[in-house]
Amino acid sequence: MTKQTKQETSNCSNSQLFERIAQDLQTKGYSINPSALPLDLAGSLSTHIQQLAANKFNPAGIGRKQAHKLSDVVRSDKICWITDETTVGGDWLNWTSELQQFLNRRLFMGLFSFESHFAHYAPGDFYKKHLDAFKGDANRVLSLVVYLNHNWSEEDGGELVMYVDEHDETGFKVNPYLGTVVIFLSEEFPHAVLPSIRDRYSIAGWFRVNTSNTKHVDPPR
Repeated sequence: MTKQTKQETSNCSNSQLFERIAQDLQTKGYSINPSALPLDLAGSLSTHIQQLAANKFNPAGIGRKQAHKLSDVVRSDKICWITDETTVGGDWLNWTSELQQFLNRRLFMGLFSFESHFAHYAPGDFYKKHLDAFKGDANRVLSLVVYLNHNWSEEDGGELVMYVDEHDETGFKVNPYLGTVVIFLSEEFPHAVLPSIRDRYSIAGWFRVNTSNTKHVDPPR
């Protein structure tokens, strides 16, 4: 297969995935797509995150700006923000840019910027039930999660638990299999991460709208 043909196949696959995501967001507000990230990108990201030096990761906090703080009662994972300084980081951001443009054309969402980080959950790490954005606090609009775990089994744990609303106490589980893409409305769906028995790797990202004005500039981070 030529390089051009591979690119055309990838673009076609992305378009099909992006359309499925758009339809799901319209009808349900969330979209779960097992092993949907292009295999070469998923593999490169998985290799990269596992090769990152431990000192590249920092304890994850909660809240933004002045409200940001560490709380190992709420979450215990470590994160490393993703930039385009590496080839694989650039490839990932190009892929999310394509998704952003597609959703803006298809759903008129006005998505303006995107931020994301690698997340490493060591055995026993967790993230308790939470929302990525609060209603009326117009910043994060869509949450995106991608999993980077080879040969994961149900017995390994580490599931994402999605709740349909704040009153839902049961939720439903998503296994963190390699390449699985989860996207949902940030203000609508509480979620949690259960502990696993082995190292668990993922990417968490957020599409944002532009809340800047003449008195206030609101960058992604």
